[in-house]
Amino acid sequence: MLTFQQQKYMAWELSRKRSSVDDDKLTGVLSEAKVDLNPHQVEAALFAFRSPLSMGAILADEVGLGKTIEAGLVISQKWAERKTHILIISPATLRKQWNMELEDKFFLPSIIMEKKNFNKILNDTYTNPFDTKKSIVICSYPFARKQMEHICRVNWDLVVIDEAHALRNVYKSGNKTGNTLKKGLQPFKKILLTATPLQNDIKELYGLISIIDNNYFGGLSSFSSQYNKVALREESTYEELRQRIRPIVHRTLRSQVQAYVKYTNRIPLVQEYFPSDDEIELANKINEYLERPHSYGLPNSQRNLITLILYKLLASSSFAIAGTLSTIINRLEKLIVHNEIDFCAMVAEDYEEYGNYQEEWTDEEKEDSEDENVYLTDSQIEEIKDELKELKDIYSLALRITSNSKGACLLKSLQLGFKHMEEMHAPHKALIFTESRRTQMYLCQLLEENGYEGKIVLFNGTNSDPKSNQIYNNWLQEHQGSSKITGSKTADKRQALVDYFRNTAEIMIATEAAAEGINLQFCSLLVNYDLPWNPQRVEQRIGRCHRYGQKYDVVVINFINKSNRADQRVYELLDQKFNLFKGVFGASDEVLGSIGNGIDFEKRILSIYQQCRTTEEIDAAFDALQLEMKDSIESNMRQTRNSLFENFDEEVIEKLRLRETTENQRLNQYNRMLWWLTCSVLGNRITVSNNDSCEFKLIDSPLPGIPTGKYRLSKEDSDSYNYRISHPLAKWVIDNALRTVTGMTEIEFDYDRNPTIISIIEQNRGNSGYLSFRVVRYSSLKEVEEHILLVAIDSSGNEMEESFAKRLLTVPARVIGSLDNNFEQKEMLNGLIENRMAVLQEELEIRNSDIVNSEVIKIENWVEDNRRSLQQKLIELDKAIEEKNTEFIQERNIRKKLAIQKEKDVLNEKRDLAWKEYDEKREKLKSDKNALISQLYELADGKMEIVDEFMIKWRIK
Repeated sequence: MLTFQQQKYMAWELSRKRSSVDDDKLTGVLSEAKVDLNPHQVEAALFAFRSPLSMGAILADEVGLGKTIEAGLVISQKWAERKTHILIISPATLRKQWNMELEDKFFLPSIIMEKKNFNKILNDTYTNPFDTKKSIVICSYPFARKQMEHICRVNWDLVVIDEAHALRNVYKSGNKTGNTLKKGLQPFKKILLTATPLQNDIKELYGLISIIDNNYFGGLSSFSSQYNKVALREESTYEELRQRIRPIVHRTLRSQVQAYVKYTNRIPLVQEYFPSDDEIELANKINEYLERPHSYGLPNSQRNLITLILYKLLASSSFAIAGTLSTIINRLEKLIVHNEIDFCAMVAEDYEEYGNYQEEWTDEEKEDSEDENVYLTDSQIEEIKDELKELKDIYSLALRITSNSKGACLLKSLQLGFKHMEEMHAPHKALIFTESRRTQMYLCQLLEENGYEGKIVLFNGTNSDPKSNQIYNNWLQEHQGSSKITGSKTADKRQALVDYFRNTAEIMIATEAAAEGINLQFCSLLVNYDLPWNPQRVEQRIGRCHRYGQKYDVVVINFINKSNRADQRVYELLDQKFNLFKGVFGASDEVLGSIGNGIDFEKRILSIYQQCRTTEEIDAAFDALQLEMKDSIESNMRQTRNSLFENFDEEVIEKLRLRETTENQRLNQYNRMLWWLTCSVLGNRITVSNNDSCEFKLIDSPLPGIPTGKYRLSKEDSDSYNYRISHPLAKWVIDNALRTVTGMTEIEFDYDRNPTIISIIEQNRGNSGYLSFRVVRYSSLKEVEEHILLVAIDSSGNEMEESFAKRLLTVPARVIGSLDNNFEQKEMLNGLIENRMAVLQEELEIRNSDIVNSEVIKIENWVEDNRRSLQQKLIELDKAIEEKNTEFIQERNIRKKLAIQKEKDVLNEKRDLAWKEYDEKREKLKSDKNALISQLYELADGKMEIVDEFMIKWRIK
C-alpha cells in the first residue's frame, strides 16, 4: 500500500507538464498509443517541436517508416496538453486512413470535413464548422483551399500537412493551392510530412520551408542567388545550407532502422487473361462511345472524370459496366423530360472512389462548372434518342455476357497463390482487390460456386450485405460488455470483418475501402484483380499486408488483359519504373515523389486511352511518358537531397539504439507507477486479477460514466477495458491523488514487501532521516513546465543521493506517526531544497539561453539574406551601367550615342533610388532585428513558483 505522500509524488510524476526539449515529453503518449515502440519515430516526434519557439518541422523519413505515426505522437501530445484545435490536410484518398489511424492507434476523435457536413453544420448552427475542440479536423487539399476563409479564423494549435511534396512548387506565383494554404496557415505551428522534400529544383526546399516559416530565409531571390546550381558546387555552400536546414528538416533512412524494423519481400506474379469475343465487342463499342468529343450521357462538368471511371469499370467486369450503362440510360431518359437525376451519386454507388476523385479532380486553374440548365431543341432531343438506342444495344450486349474469362482466371491464380503460401508455411489467406461493388458480388458468387463457400468475407464502403451484418451482430454478442466495442458502428463493423477474416475466412474480397486504415499483416497473398492506374493507390493496397509485423514474404498477383496494349503498358510502368511489386521496400521516394498524389499521372494515362487508337500510337505515347518520368525520377537533385538531409548511418543507428533502450526503460517505469498508483487510490473499489499483467476488476465506480468490469493496463486487444493514462478512470485516480492533503508525517518503508531489489534502499535498511518534496512551475518561452525536486538527509544530517529519494517513494509504506512542525532538521532541509531550486532555475536559464541563441542566429541569417538581396539589385544596376558605358564608348553614330546616354541617365537615377532604398531598408532591418531579439529575451525571462510540497520523516524497516 502507498501513503498519501507517495500517491501525490507518483501522480505528479505521471501528469506534470514537461518542456518541449524534455526527452520524457512523449512517455505518457507512448504508454497508451497502440503502436510498437520504434525509436526513429520517437526521435522524429521529439524533433518536431524541440524548440518551444519553433514554427514546426518537415518530417521527411523514407517511404514506409511511419511518418503518420510520428505525426500521431505529436498530435496525441498536443491533445493531452488540452491543445485540441488540430487540423490535418491530406490527399482525399488518405482522409479515411487518417481518421481510422487516429481512432485505432491513438484513441483520438476526428471528423472528415467535406462539402456535405460542412454545409450542414454551417446551416444548422451558424458557426464555423472548422472551429471545434471536440475532434481533430481532417480535410483534403482542394477543400482546404476552397474554405481557407473559414480555416484561417480558427486559432490552430497544430496543422499537419500530409504528402506535403504536393506543395513543393509553392514558390511559383501560379501555384494557387500552395499559396492559398501558405498564406492562410502562416501564423500556426505546422508539421509537413513528405518522403521527397526535394525533387527537381532546390527552390522546392525553399518553398516547403516557407510554408512553415516565411521568414526562415530572406526571400526567393536571395535564396536563389545564394544556393543555385553553380553555388552548390562549392562544398562550403552545401555545408552552410545543410546547417541552416538542420533545425527544421528531419530524415531517417530505411537502411538505418533495419536493426529493429524487419521487412519481408514482395514477390510479383502476373495472371494474364484474354477476353471472350463478346467481351471484346463490348469493349470496342464502349470505347467508340467514350472517344466521341460530345455525348449527352456524360455530364459536361465532369466528363473526363466519368470517362476515367467508365474505363476502369469496363476493365473490372461486364457486370460493373452494365450497371453504369443503366445509370447513363436513366440520365438520358430523364433529360428528355427535363427531370434531371443525380447521376454522380448513382455512379458513386458502384465506384466508391468517386468522392475522392471528385475532391482531387479540380484543376488548379479553374473550378468544375455545373451543367447548365438549358432547354433542349427538337433536334437535340432526336440526337438524345439516337444515343439512347445505341446505349441500350450496348447494355443488352453487356447483359448477355454471363461469365467473364478474367473471373475464370482468378480460380487458377488463387490455386497458384495458395501453393506459395503452403511453401512458406504462411496462413491460407488471400486479399482480393476490385474497384467495383458489382464485380465484388460477381466474384463472391463465382468463388462460392467453386469450392470457397463459407470461406469468404466482403469489405466495402458500406459493409451492409446480409453476411457482413450477421458477422457484425455475432461479434457484438461475443464482445458484449468489453472495451473492444467502441460505440462507433462503422469502426466496429470494420473491426468485426477484419477479425472474421483473421479467425475464420480464407478470402476477403475488398473494394478500395480496405486500402485505408486496416492492418492485414496476417495475410500474405494479395490479388489486384483490378489494377489501379495510380501508383500511390497500388502502394496503399500492398501496404495493408506488406507492413511492419508481416512475418512472411507477400505474394502480389496482378491481372493483365493481353488483348489491350494500353493495359499492358500501364502494368509495365507500375512494375518496372515504379518498382511496386518486388523487393523489400517497394516504390522508392524518388518514384512516388515524382507523381505527387497520382491524379495528374492518371489524367495522362486517360488521355492516352482517349486519343491513341493503334498499338503504335499507344506505345509511342507510353514511351514519351516513361521518358518524362525518367527525367523526373533520375534528376540530379537526388545527390543534392542526399547531401543535405542524410546523416552518417553509423551515427544515426547508434543514436536510435540508445533511444530504444532509454524509451523502453521509461515506459516500463511509467506503466509500473500508474499501476501502483491505481491499486493504491482505488483500494477496495477494485479486486486485482493479475498483478503481473496489470489486470483488475472495478467493482465500485467512482464516477458516473465510468463502467465497472474488467480492466487491463495493456496495448493489446482483449475483452477487458483498455486502461491507460488518458482513460477517465486513470484521470480520476491522478486528480484524486493530487488533491490529497498531505500533512507532516513519519513513514515506515517496508523493504521486505518490495517486489524487486533496490540496492540503494537495501544498503540503508534500519536507517532513518528526513525528505522534502517540492513541485515548482516554470513559465518561459510561451510554455509552462513543472519539475519535481526531492531532497533527503539521514539522521546524521548527511545529504542522500537524489536517486535514493526517488526510489524510496516507490517502496510499500505506512504512516506510523505525525511529525512536529518545528523539527530540528527542518531548517537544513529547507536550505537544501531552496538550493536545489536555485540550481534548477540556473539550468533552465542556461537552456533558454541556448534556445534563444539558435533563434538569434536564425534572425541574423534572415537579415543577411535580405541584405544580400538588396545588394544584388545594386550589383545588377552597376553591371548594367558598366555595359552602357562600354556601348557608349564604342558607338560612332552621334544620334545613337545620345540615345545611349539617355538610357545611362535612367539607369543612374534607378541606382540612386536603389541606394536610397538600400539605406532605408538596411536601417529597418536593423530595427526589426533588434526588436525581434528584444522580444526573445523577454520571452526567455522565466518565472518560477512553488505549487505543491510536503516533508516526511522516513524510516526503512
